[in-house]
Amino acid sequence: MNRRAALVLFVLALAADAAAQEATPTTTLKKRSWFGRILHPFSSTSLPEYKDLRLRGLTLDLLVTPQIVKLSETRQLQVKLIVTNLGKRAVTLDFPTDQRIEIYLRNAAETILTKWTDNHAITPKPATVLVNPQEHVEYNETIATRELAPNKVFSVEVFFPQYPELRVRQKFLTER
Repeated sequence: MNRRAALVLFVLALAADAAAQEATPTTTLKKRSWFGRILHPFSSTSLPEYKDLRLRGLTLDLLVTPQIVKLSETRQLQVKLIVTNLGKRAVTLDFPTDQRIEIYLRNAAETILTKWTDNHAITPKPATVLVNPQEHVEYNETIATRELAPNKVFSVEVFFPQYPELRVRQKFLTER
């Protein structure tokens, strides 16, 4: 009886792991714990180094859903950007307008097919975003898929116009 229960729990754990692997975000490097550094002393995963010292500690995660875009069913791509502060100090991001991010949809030749700002009005409203240590900010947006062709690889690039160093990209595949 105990073996059956263990087997059922094992199968459920595998199923949960497989479901979690369907949409994995593209991530920048993460800060390692001391235990991870003891176990793997020669692997080098450190925080990204930015030229702008105010951005130190920030990492970007990008999640584009669905991973394989069926053009007959999908008119909009869901784009989720997560900005995490893994540093020890709060990071302040200043914006002169209400636009925080820009999204480019690119083909394999790096040509820009669609810009997110083409379908959004930008107004001059200055604002400040504060990202405290060990906290994150999420940006959930959509971008049109009308310029995409079936059976090709495309990429989504997300960046902050005010802070061009904060940039992340993810590739995806299209189907009919």
